[in-house]
Amino acid sequence: MITPPPESRLARYLAYALLAGLVVVVFLVFRDYGISNDEEVQNTYGQLLLRYYASGFADRSALNYIDLYRYGGAFDMACAALNLVSPFGEYETRHLLGGLVGILGLWGAFAFGRHLGGDRVGLLALLLLLLTPAFVGHSFINPKDAPFATAMLWSLYAIALVLEELPRPSWRAALGFGAAFGMAISVRVGAVLLVPYLGFGIVLHLLLRWRTGASWRELACALWTINRRLLPALVLAYAVMAAFWPYAYQAPLNPWRALSQFSHLPIDLETLANGVWYPATALPDFYLPAYFLITLPELVLLGLVFALGFALVWLRRPRAADHRPLVVAVLALAGTFPVVYAIAAHTTAYNGLRHFLFVVPPLVLVAACGLDRLLRHIAGISASAGRAFAFALGAVLLGQAGIVVYLHPYEYTYYNALVGGTKGAEDRWDMDYWGLSLREAVLRLADVVRAEDEGEPIRRRYKVAVCGKEESAIYYFPPFLVFEEKWDRADFLIALTHDGCDRELPLPNLIVVERFGAPFVVVRDLRGQDLP
Repeated sequence: MITPPPESRLARYLAYALLAGLVVVVFLVFRDYGISNDEEVQNTYGQLLLRYYASGFADRSALNYIDLYRYGGAFDMACAALNLVSPFGEYETRHLLGGLVGILGLWGAFAFGRHLGGDRVGLLALLLLLLTPAFVGHSFINPKDAPFATAMLWSLYAIALVLEELPRPSWRAALGFGAAFGMAISVRVGAVLLVPYLGFGIVLHLLLRWRTGASWRELACALWTINRRLLPALVLAYAVMAAFWPYAYQAPLNPWRALSQFSHLPIDLETLANGVWYPATALPDFYLPAYFLITLPELVLLGLVFALGFALVWLRRPRAADHRPLVVAVLALAGTFPVVYAIAAHTTAYNGLRHFLFVVPPLVLVAACGLDRLLRHIAGISASAGRAFAFALGAVLLGQAGIVVYLHPYEYTYYNALVGGTKGAEDRWDMDYWGLSLREAVLRLADVVRAEDEGEPIRRRYKVAVCGKEESAIYYFPPFLVFEEKWDRADFLIALTHDGCDRELPLPNLIVVERFGAPFVVVRDLRGQDLP
């Protein structure tokens, strides 16, 4: 008989209190984030999708809008609908909803971790994902990859519930998977990976039954029952997908076309890796593994190492009745297969692990299981050693929390100690490629101008040039700042450092927006300068 996951009321109540507190935090900080490069077009896409339905399918402009028609529009449609009633600005509203979706992902980590190993694993998974800056930082400002990561996490949890009930999954578990799968694919078509993930878990279940004496006839009957129960789930998933992605049902093969096009997108971009700029279509094999190695917190990496070790021990004496190792195996597959496939197929990628953010939550869950198993192993040898390890674990988590808070609102620029932190990654790895720091630069420049006028009403207009996505800066301009396209006519220049914009004019910096000594954007005073 399999021992159920251990319960800890303290860990459970701490997790619930933390999640409730984080909702409050989201409402306090969502205005701190600048506008990411993709948000303008994503905002438009959501509005076009609403028009498609509001017009009775007559306005079809969403079906050929740049390349976004290849994406599901669940998040963008929700943002567009919310903006119809929101008292906040349209981008602030998007950031608020993104932060809340991120909380939903953290809740998923707790629920999934609790299912796997009890309340303590759930709390640990919640803390690890919360303190993984790549997930938290993208949640507020990444309109595709962050909601997709949350949807994939809940879909994997739904798969776990199905695997637990094999060979006769309940209709509730099956349809729950269908709904979660549909929501995931309504954000990004890459959610089709969930089908092989589920298939992998089913195959492992059948292999374990065969290894423990099940006949071929019994296995065939089990497989027939499983397929019969899961077919309605796929129908439901398609219906949910269609509601938010009208392009998908314009032709039967459109989802497949979108998937194949994204795998080898002919995009004319370069991306930074270890100090060298590479074409996004011709990346070195180390690109993705390196980004995961240096952007995941050290504690997550440690947990993954021990999880692998304990998995090898389990494989020596597996138990067919225990579904939890099967789920961990599926999580491990979900956290590694997309990266391995991307390397083998030489798929297009850029901006670090942004497009592979959805593999971070399953890796964090596996790491939480590994750390908890290590804690139990140490405590089994010596209670005092177990307490010491738990104290050290808490201290590391607290230190990581300090780093995340200091980086705010640029959490996604985090790098771990393996590369020397954010400062060590400067000029070697991607930094503020979203251009979020433009907001802070504009606000600080406005303060400088106000200080120069000593509190008097500002009657003139200062011309500001922007080396970066202009719209992301202009949105925050007060009335006395106006955009100027020609640098030689401008009073000030705001220049991002990510792609060397700041090196175009070697002048002293009036303002520097930085974290840990790594500059993200600079402001130069061009008044009185004789520019070429």
